[in-house]
Amino acid sequence: MPKISVDVPEELLDDLDAHVGENGKFVNRSEALRACIRKTLDQLDEIDARHGRLDDE
Repeated sequence: MPKISVDVPEELLDDLDAHVGENGKFVNRSEALRACIRKTLDQLDEIDARHGRLDDE
């Protein structure tokens, strides 16, 4: 799996960390970020579909 590096503002990282760990929804930051990326891309696909911008492959 490729690795990427991103700069994240401290306040976003703090919010993210509130959802990670034993009492959180995600096991680690990587899982949380992957889930967020997937959800965002799905939402963008839905918006594109409503506007007729998706290619039918």
